[in-house]
Amino acid sequence: MTEQQLPTWADPAVAPAELDAQGVSRRQLLRRAGLFGAAFALGSATTPAFAAPAQRGLGGEDPRLAYLVGDHHVHSVYSHDAKYTFSQQAQAAAKYGLDWMVFNEHSNFGHAYYGAKLEHAEILKARAANPRQLIFQGLEWYIPAAEHCTVFAAPGPNETDLLTQFELAYDGKLLGYTDGSADGANTARNEAHAVKAIQWLAEQRRTGYVDDVLVLANHPLRLGIDSPHEMRNWRDAASEIMIGMEGAPGAQGAAIPGWRGTTSIRGEYENKPSAQSWAGYPADAYLTYGGFDWATATVGGLWDAMLSEGRLFTITTNSDNHRTVFDTWKNGDWPAGQNFDNTGKLPDPVNTDTPQPGSDFWPGEFSRTHVGVTRYGYRAVMAGLRAGRVWLDHGHLLDGLDVRLKRDCDHGNGVTLGGRLRVRKGERITLYVTVTTASRANAQGILPQLAHVDVIRGAVRGPVADRDTWRAPDTKVVQSKDVSDRKGTYTLRIPITAGDESFYVRLRGSDGKRNGTGYLGASIDPHGPIPHEPGNGDPWADTWFYSNPIFVDVAGS
Repeated sequence: MTEQQLPTWADPAVAPAELDAQGVSRRQLLRRAGLFGAAFALGSATTPAFAAPAQRGLGGEDPRLAYLVGDHHVHSVYSHDAKYTFSQQAQAAAKYGLDWMVFNEHSNFGHAYYGAKLEHAEILKARAANPRQLIFQGLEWYIPAAEHCTVFAAPGPNETDLLTQFELAYDGKLLGYTDGSADGANTARNEAHAVKAIQWLAEQRRTGYVDDVLVLANHPLRLGIDSPHEMRNWRDAASEIMIGMEGAPGAQGAAIPGWRGTTSIRGEYENKPSAQSWAGYPADAYLTYGGFDWATATVGGLWDAMLSEGRLFTITTNSDNHRTVFDTWKNGDWPAGQNFDNTGKLPDPVNTDTPQPGSDFWPGEFSRTHVGVTRYGYRAVMAGLRAGRVWLDHGHLLDGLDVRLKRDCDHGNGVTLGGRLRVRKGERITLYVTVTTASRANAQGILPQLAHVDVIRGAVRGPVADRDTWRAPDTKVVQSKDVSDRKGTYTLRIPITAGDESFYVRLRGSDGKRNGTGYLGASIDPHGPIPHEPGNGDPWADTWFYSNPIFVDVAGS
């Protein structure tokens, strides 16, 4: 593979005059973090992935980070239900400022036998032609007994073989191991096969067949077939690779007024419980809240229930781009005798000059996952995701976010997103939230303005007895800061006192245009995200950011 190069915004050899507004802003963030130039170095295939330092005694110390923006859920002509060429997607990602992206094509016999290898050849060419862009190859896995996951590997000689072996041996659709299939009634067998699949991937990483591999659950509550106990089982099978879920799905343009219809919901969450859905989810779980999945958006809900066990479960967002809203391209026609099963690739699209059906945004246009790294490279991105150094936003709501939690008696960097701080009972600690507000208009021509920052705190109680519980009754919004009149870069200093038991804190905020009482009541979440009216969900008028948690381990608890 051609030698990597720093992205232009991070490369001090690139003159500031050659950067666009987004590049200038990101370079300023890098410089402010003290990482500009040699401190933010290139990674390589042989560079060990960084990890948080081992905790010894009280406190904790994490490095300063640069945040790389990416999307782990993008489709091309190598997916049977998509439309765009590989180049169209990669060019769009570059236009909207993505540093990394994952092509996770749908599993299919045509993909396994033909498409994966064809796409890999395109990826190798793209990596050589544009070494400033990190392009991963992945797979959208149909989970036995459940819905979908992103699976992707670090670049290397076996990255494609890993995916195709996995696809043929463990994909629920290819095996008929989905609970909705004719042979899908054996739910226990199907669920066990999903666990075996994750364990198999972990073994390939452990033995060095691939340098790294990660798994993330996609749109978990869209159909309601990912039960709480299944998600816990996947995590427990190999938490080093099954690291989390989409906190917000793609298809965020699905409910633009007047576009798809009067029943449309952001994320295409337009499903009702089916016979395959887990019966314990309420009917309101099948909606998005401020564009976010109910499992994430509900304070005290499923995501918090998993975090309250004291274990990290990372959230992301992405485009899931198949068909972009208002785009004028349509699928090309099949030549005689060809189909996806015998080619693994759709015909290239054709421009019609007329808007075509679609629900998605281009990669990076609306949904962004920001991953904290200390080096630039593939394995650094994967290590940052695994460590939970992740925050996400919609509509380019923020230019930057840095979060640190420190003991008041300590100096230094403290710990950041995904990290753990060890303190004494009753000790005073401070949460430092450094926000850099949006400095440029987004793709809709709007200059976003953050209205509030919410601090959410939850008790850590350890493993749950009921693995299907989706409630964390001791999690709630504990502070909300009005920042509607603040511009540029500023730091909120939020004092916190450690109680008798361990806990975690996480952050959330929005443009303040659509807020209401949270799903579990005003005493838990007084002004959280709410569902929009069907068919009337302009995503640009309801944008949020979320961060991963920081855990606080109280000594003696």
